[in-house]
Amino acid sequence: QVQLVESGGGLAQPGGSLTLSCAASGPIEELNNLGWYRQGPGPQRELVALATVNGSPIYADSVKGRFTISSVDAKHTVYLQMNNLQAADTAIYFCNAKFIARTSFYETWGQGTQVTVVS
Repeated sequence: QVQLVESGGGLAQPGGSLTLSCAASGPIEELNNLGWYRQGPGPQRELVALATVNGSPIYADSVKGRFTISSVDAKHTVYLQMNNLQAADTAIYFCNAKFIARTSFYETWGQGTQVTVVS
């Protein structure tokens, strides 16, 4: 079973920085992308940033220029560097992986890590 292990998150002041990491482990034949979504007070999860294995990273407009996602490394780990954090970035951040295993396409989620930006 594929598992996502998340780390990072916590408290930051406006203008501060945090780094999230996500490591995917398990029977992955081909990893398509690995990245982060977030969920604020509402029910919707929104894309933050995705590292695509065979393409350029994808960012939400709201984080472009502030957040940087690394490439996926050989251990299926990705890092999200979050700079110039704002109160609007406060949310639960969920790692997401899309991959192929046993010739089928799967998607899985991490448990989430809280990011709180407060002065």
